[in-house]
Order: sequence, then C-alpha cells, then structure tokens
Amino acid sequence: MSHWTPAQALDRLRAEGSEFSTLFRHGSLEVEFYKPDQVDRQQPHTRDELYVIATGNGRFVVQGRECLVHPGDVLFVPAGAEHRFYDFSEDFGTWVLFYGPQGGEAA
Repeated sequence: MSHWTPAQALDRLRAEGSEFSTLFRHGSLEVEFYKPDQVDRQQPHTRDELYVIATGNGRFVVQGRECLVHPGDVLFVPAGAEHRFYDFSEDFGTWVLFYGPQGGEAA
C-alpha cells in the first residue's frame, strides 16, 4: 500500500530542496506533490494532468479561464495547455497526477 499525507510530501520536498517531488509511479500514472515558491514557473506538460489542491488557496488559470482554488478542489489540464497558479497563499501545495500517453488522451 502507498499512502502519503500533505505533511509527508512537504517533508520530502524540503529534504530534496525542490518545489516538486515524484512520490509514486504505476503504469502511466505519476503522482507528484508541488509547492511553488512565490511564483509558479511551470511550462505546459506533455501529458494530461489533474491537480488536487491539498493545502492553502489561490487562483488558477488555464487556457484563459480562471478560478479560485481551495483544499479539495480538483482541476483538469489537458496536455500542452498553458496554465498557472497565482496569488496563492504561503502554505499552498497541490497533488499532481499525470496520466495517459504523450500528447494526452483523445477527447
């Protein structure tokens, strides 16, 4: 069994000195934890992804649409889409789930 809490993921980020850490891989699924430091510098990804907000809050924009985000929210981002978190709280952190083939799954 694999089990992580946000606190465990944050401990791992601190130990690695990184803003993101890969915690689990199985088939095409890759689970990461991401905690940007003041600015979200992400570039579009090559696979579809889901974000599950774990801690904190902020704003999110993808393909020109934006929304407020809070713990428990789930966000879908298709492969190749420009997206960004901004105006997020200092304690903001999110689970990131990449899946499927390069280029994303067919609609």
